[in-house]
Amino acid sequence: MTSSKYHDQDLSEFSFLITGGAGFIGSNLVSYLVRYNAGRIVILDNLSTGYVENISKYLSDSRVEFIEGDIRDYDTCKSAMQNIDYVLHQAALGSVPRSINDPITTNEVNITGFLNILQSAKESGVKRMAYAASSSTYGDSPSLPKKEEIIGNPLSPYAVTKYVNELYADVFSRVYGFHSVGLRYFNVFGPKQNINGPYAAVIPLFITKILNNEYPVINGDGSTSRDFTFVSNVVQANIKALLAGNITRHEVFNIACNQQTTLKELVYAIAEELGSSVEAVYTSERSGDVKHSLADIAKAKSVLLYEPDILFKEGLAKTIAYFQDQQPS
Repeated sequence: MTSSKYHDQDLSEFSFLITGGAGFIGSNLVSYLVRYNAGRIVILDNLSTGYVENISKYLSDSRVEFIEGDIRDYDTCKSAMQNIDYVLHQAALGSVPRSINDPITTNEVNITGFLNILQSAKESGVKRMAYAASSSTYGDSPSLPKKEEIIGNPLSPYAVTKYVNELYADVFSRVYGFHSVGLRYFNVFGPKQNINGPYAAVIPLFITKILNNEYPVINGDGSTSRDFTFVSNVVQANIKALLAGNITRHEVFNIACNQQTTLKELVYAIAEELGSSVEAVYTSERSGDVKHSLADIAKAKSVLLYEPDILFKEGLAKTIAYFQDQQPS
């Protein structure tokens, strides 16, 4: 993660709760808050997809508290929320295929868990919550680039859950005056991303395959495109969303780079960086996947003063270097 400072407030005055803080994005947020002297940092994670190793070096810090708990339990959420100023809600069950295989659990975590966090934040007098929304909300809308106000029909149970999050957050803003910020992430990647299990994200999966001289498998013909977004850009957006002084209602922002890369181009870029001649093999397209993704980030630039500081090529090089370091010697 870059060392760039994304705020001008004294963070030592504030307390933060990061749900899913032992996960990929959550642990990068923890790292930022520790580096910039947040007054108190509470991490809530049930370790279903997160890892203590991601945060272990911070746990000796007196400002950092780790709670192993589940957002599906309201009492756990309410307890973790005590004396918290700001919430960074990253806890969720990601993955379109996982949601198709198990929609019940995805719903419980992503909707019931989200509502528990939203309600307990409102009840506890939290100043603001920023939460992980998703580009999957655009569904079958063919328009490019994606603009926040134009969405289509959801293509997976996962997409349904992330859209319901936005609906709940909007209602809480209108009914209770609790104004949260939804950040529609576009294919986030970077160090600490999980490569284990059947639902590994495409970039760490492809990097690991090519490092091991194995063939990466592309679903479809390789023309599927994504707006790949390095994790430091997402950290920046979260910090700015929490501290922005011009948020007066629930808002949703695209968080990406406004760059389009096909899966075929991705494999080529990784192989080129590694000096490998490995090529992809192709299989059938996955059910529920959006074909093309490209974000219009004008709203985030205007309101949050968001500006992606690491674009795809530089982020990919940093990510490859990280996974090279993780390889057995």
